[in-house]
Amino acid sequence: MAIEAPNKPAEKPADLAPAAAFSEAERAAIYRVIHARRDVRDEFLPEDVPRDVLLRILDAAHHAPSVGFMQPWNFIVIRDAEKRRAAYAAFQRACEAEELALEPERRSLYRSLKLQGIVKAPLNICVTCDRARFGATGLGRTQQPDTDILSTACAVQNLWLAARAEGVGVGWVSIVKDADLREIYRIPKEIAIVAYLCVGYVAQAYRLPELEAKRWASRLPLENLIFEDSWGELVASTNPP
Repeated sequence: MAIEAPNKPAEKPADLAPAAAFSEAERAAIYRVIHARRDVRDEFLPEDVPRDVLLRILDAAHHAPSVGFMQPWNFIVIRDAEKRRAAYAAFQRACEAEELALEPERRSLYRSLKLQGIVKAPLNICVTCDRARFGATGLGRTQQPDTDILSTACAVQNLWLAARAEGVGVGWVSIVKDADLREIYRIPKEIAIVAYLCVGYVAQAYRLPELEAKRWASRLPLENLIFEDSWGELVASTNPP
């Protein structure tokens, strides 16, 4: 069901505020949390995430940018152990299929990755996208209809960064079929599933992304990813701060 936007008075001068840069310490904190964020697979502690911490994290997610201010996201907060075990069983089935799709020489490394977060983390969060929240189309969607999915992905990023700042680990589970999650959590077919996250405190985290530390992949050089004016036109030099 579409939600009607409330009528509000026209913009007033008081609605605007200065947009100066943050302080040096604030900027450093932002960049630190970005670079320290990790995809946690197995290092979760059983300690529960307090309600006030969880609400701060979800509030950060809810303040993500969204095209046309559509705010298409919902967050299913999952603590029920039986449902998490059902999700883990679905995950295991998907893992078996994915392993068979890998090159034979990578399968042993794949099996060595500990992917127990669904049951080890005290909390799972399923992030969904209501694609008809403000109708089938909306501001900014007529030419690019998938901006609702992309906006929800921004909410996932905000959630992840806020969690890291709170000392809470997050792992994104993508090796699971949507159909299984729909059945377990009674998600309507018209609601898109964007992310299934394991959430909880961790005792330690990898200094590098785990897949980089275990030599599954490495970070691409930034200078190979920035084009200037046209696709394929590399910038002469890139010196990030």
